[in-house]
Amino acid sequence: MPNIDRRRFLRDAAASTALVSAGGLAGAALTGPAHAASPAAAPVAAAPVAAAPAGRRSGPVSFRWWGTSAWRIDVGDRTVLVDPFVSRIDTGLFKGAFNEATKLEVRADVVDSLVDRAETVLVTHTHWDHYMDVPYIVERTGARAFGTLTAYHLGLAYGLPSGKLSPVRGEEMLDFGAYTVEVVSSLHSRNKSYSMAFPGVRVSQPAKPETIADLPEGDTLAYQLRVPGGPSVFFMGASDFAERNLTGLAPDVAMLALPSTTVTADYAERLLDALDRPKVVVPVHFDNFETELRNPVPMAPTDRERLDAFVAAVRRVSPRSRVLVPEYHTAYHF
Repeated sequence: MPNIDRRRFLRDAAASTALVSAGGLAGAALTGPAHAASPAAAPVAAAPVAAAPAGRRSGPVSFRWWGTSAWRIDVGDRTVLVDPFVSRIDTGLFKGAFNEATKLEVRADVVDSLVDRAETVLVTHTHWDHYMDVPYIVERTGARAFGTLTAYHLGLAYGLPSGKLSPVRGEEMLDFGAYTVEVVSSLHSRNKSYSMAFPGVRVSQPAKPETIADLPEGDTLAYQLRVPGGPSVFFMGASDFAERNLTGLAPDVAMLALPSTTVTADYAERLLDALDRPKVVVPVHFDNFETELRNPVPMAPTDRERLDAFVAAVRRVSPRSRVLVPEYHTAYHF
């Protein structure tokens, strides 16, 4: 198939050995938060920064995890964000008292302390713990947000200009000069009832969202970012996928969402096979995302058990893959 050939050509053209480093660690087999480097200092808030001219990257590439499936990627002096939810509001989810009417309240002080600049925001889906801070970030930094048609219509509902909202559906190959992004059509995870919280899409501009229930799943995407002369990195925001859509991606590094239940059959096995068993596997979406972004990473006991089981599955299915369980704010280099 043409798309498979294109993917393999791009991957092979930029092939390099993926070595993980965080601070003084390089190429280490990192398998838990205790093995990560000390968190990097949070960037100081500043006015929006203009994007560097298109072209090859002008400096090193770093990846910082902000919990859930949120990432900050700095490609030289250019910044990409994935699902940048850092307000981490309390909905009662981790206390057994989930409140669907929880108000959407962006914690501007927290966002401003972490997001000093951004030119591209990649949204996997529009649940509150992935999308809630995006409109504020776009307005503050002037970044362009990519996401589903639901993300587009929600952006309009927040008053964002349409010129800053780019709807995508999957198979797009976007060239930003210093990096490329391939959009992948994906799936959202299922709960124990084989359903999900807040299903649905927005096919037209709704009223401005007020509660977390006003942010539906809105279809789900994944993304693969590739840096010339650097790594190809796959980002998931939810723990399900369509194998046929992953064929040929073969990333060097894969940020893989931890499955929340066992209703998706053979999750780790099928996922790793579809991605051609990446050199580095980074589990995400395992933390208690209603607490402050402070190490050590907080986890519910059941989530720690699921994380241990997932790491064991990766080691069994893809023994040559390095497993990196990330810490907040730490700058990782691949």
